[in-house]
Amino acid sequence: MREFENPDHWDVAASHYQRTAHPFTARFAEAALARVALAPGSFVLDVATGTGALALAAARTGARVLATDFSPGMVACVAAAGLPNVEALVMDGQALDLPDASFDAVFSIFGVIMFPDWRKGLAEMQRVTRPGGYGVVATWQDRGAATFLLLGQIRRKLFPERESMAMPDAVQALSDPEDFARALIAAGYRNSEIESVTQDYMLDVAALDEPDTLFGMSPDWTSLSDADKAAVTGEVRQMAGDRAVLPIPSTALIAVAER
Repeated sequence: MREFENPDHWDVAASHYQRTAHPFTARFAEAALARVALAPGSFVLDVATGTGALALAAARTGARVLATDFSPGMVACVAAAGLPNVEALVMDGQALDLPDASFDAVFSIFGVIMFPDWRKGLAEMQRVTRPGGYGVVATWQDRGAATFLLLGQIRRKLFPERESMAMPDAVQALSDPEDFARALIAAGYRNSEIESVTQDYMLDVAALDEPDTLFGMSPDWTSLSDADKAAVTGEVRQMAGDRAVLPIPSTALIAVAER
């Protein structure tokens, strides 16, 4: 089992993820939400919600939201927001314990792409979407995003002989929009529209003073020696030059499909 397939990994990472990744992924969640017209009272499901970027944004539209994740730590973060129209439950997105055709819109923002059986995850999303409703899925188009993307780029430059952390299978399988559309059709969706969305992750160069916090629990970071880590942070500082903030362009594909 790879680390990102283990709920214990995400339980430990939840608070760090909420501080560092959530504000950035929320921008993609807002972009995904803007592509579906929700009315107050719409039933929305957020599969593999993480710390709830999409779920909380959807709730602010007046929708009634169920946020699910296999990590109790992540679910606790969503529940702690205390929004009355959001319910957060621990649930396996590959086997949703939910009735067929019960949601107006089903989202997964960088969630289903982490599943060992991501095809089953897409099929489960489709199963619980009502006829005429929408499935919305976001995946990374390149080798991740933000600090993970930057770290991978630097590792390939400084240590080209070393293997980097393997990306989830779905990131590779869905990186081409045509392949993405075919996967949604295979899951039972139709009329998919897929758009590329790029956002700059603004890395505060001062955060390099605590690189273990900045780069988190990524095996691409924790596997490095102290000397290697120093070389990586030195490379980032060189890239930044005199700038206090280093932008890291990160691209996602956002798909909207009908049932």
